[in-house]
Amino acid sequence: MPQNDDASCEGEDSGATPFRAGHVALVGRPNVGKSTLLNALVGQALAAVSHKPQTTRMTVRGIVTGPHCQLVLEDTPGLMDPRSTLDRAMLRLARITAASADVAVAVTRPWETNLGDDVQLIRTVPGTAPVVVAINKIDLVPKERLLPIIARLAGQPRVCDVVPISATERDGLDVLVRVVAARMPESPQLFPPDQVTDQPERFFVAEILREQVLLLYHQEVPYATAVEIEEFAEREHGKDLIRATIWVERESQRMILLGAGGSALKRLGVRARTQMEHLLDRPVYLELWIKVRPKWRDRDGDLARLGLAPDRS
Repeated sequence: MPQNDDASCEGEDSGATPFRAGHVALVGRPNVGKSTLLNALVGQALAAVSHKPQTTRMTVRGIVTGPHCQLVLEDTPGLMDPRSTLDRAMLRLARITAASADVAVAVTRPWETNLGDDVQLIRTVPGTAPVVVAINKIDLVPKERLLPIIARLAGQPRVCDVVPISATERDGLDVLVRVVAARMPESPQLFPPDQVTDQPERFFVAEILREQVLLLYHQEVPYATAVEIEEFAEREHGKDLIRATIWVERESQRMILLGAGGSALKRLGVRARTQMEHLLDRPVYLELWIKVRPKWRDRDGDLARLGLAPDRS
């Protein structure tokens, strides 16, 4: 997996600059671009991305390593008002990740209409770590409109810096990395320099399939689905076998996923398999099943089976 050098940590004197390493929590409201930012910094599509909010359900980790620092980036679920047991589990996961980070990067958008919500979010970021505000999507607004927003956010408690960026255009990412790296503790590398994640291939295969569901289907259907990898078998001869189950809550949702004569599911499978083969760099035989599990989003046992620990608070 190639490392993107454009956003790597840099310094002026390798002999005098101490090495720094630590964990960085990416926090923010749903659909502000946290996953896009993670992928841009790492230089590889690790986190699922779509135009729909609440795309991220579990923490996705990416590692950026340079001559003088190593950042372990943790993309967290969007902070929102929970409506189900799943939502509460996601919110709890985001809070735990932020509370244990060395630096929290609060990702916001450059809209004045959201400024009050952004201020409230920044003030309530869990933990005591310094907060760097990354104002994303600056390519969508005139620069003069950013100045009062930057001033307001910079004045909040725990905020040590505000960095305007565009994750899609890769604008400001070098500055963001340098600012965050400067706040990291002095430490040796936590992972080998060529490693871009510590999560298994099985995890990212499931994320690829779930991302394609988000991209291909509409309204409530994507949010009522979950992906379980039943089997992941690497084969010395022939294609790797991946057997996956997509959970839905109602029979009507299963029929939507299938499409007429199974056409929609076939399209989903082709797109997901192509992405999986790109990730794994080897051929894949993908077998998909759809199962109805009523109200799985509110069942502790189902959430635990999917690796989404329910909220016990």
